[in-house]
Amino acid sequence: MSHRILQGVALALALAGAAGGAHAQTVGWNPRTGDIWIDNTLGDMNRYGTRYRDPFVDELVRYHGAPRDLVVELLGPRGWTPGDVYMACNIASIIGRPCRYVVDAYDRDRGQGWGNIAKQMGIKPGSPEFHRLKQGFVPVYDRWSRPIVLDTELQRAYPDHGKGKYKHEAYDRDDDQGEDHGNGHGHGHGNGHGKGHGKK
Repeated sequence: MSHRILQGVALALALAGAAGGAHAQTVGWNPRTGDIWIDNTLGDMNRYGTRYRDPFVDELVRYHGAPRDLVVELLGPRGWTPGDVYMACNIASIIGRPCRYVVDAYDRDRGQGWGNIAKQMGIKPGSPEFHRLKQGFVPVYDRWSRPIVLDTELQRAYPDHGKGKYKHEAYDRDDDQGEDHGNGHGHGHGNGHGKGHGKK
């Protein structure tokens, strides 16, 4: 009897591990970008990219010039989180280098966090490049028709954002029910000002 119980426990643990594999890679994950808003938004991006893999991959390939095979490899065998993949490819597009260049740099100095990696790449806090990196999240979320809560800095950059159909401040970021996630090809909000056409 005890042997059967142990077998049952082992099976349950194996199934739980398989179901929670995507979640496991984000446990204790800390991007350390130096900006709390970016850190939190990358956490939300992890949830989106894990659940909606295809639109996430399409975003990086189409709008950030990332090779599809690299993005798939990072999300799959190499165990990168969606947020880490996005940061690598976003930084690469800002500095005009291939995504693989930033990926290799992060692999060498992963313990430093994204804030230090960005500085090494010439993206210093408060610089125009840093503001471009941060503001880049907004059109990404618009293309996904995924509401995004803006901090004070971004509210100044996008004063009309969120005044359309979505009420971002009331949105539960963990509840994806009822969202139209688009197809990763610009069929979400489209105008970058929160006036979405997704079904609610």
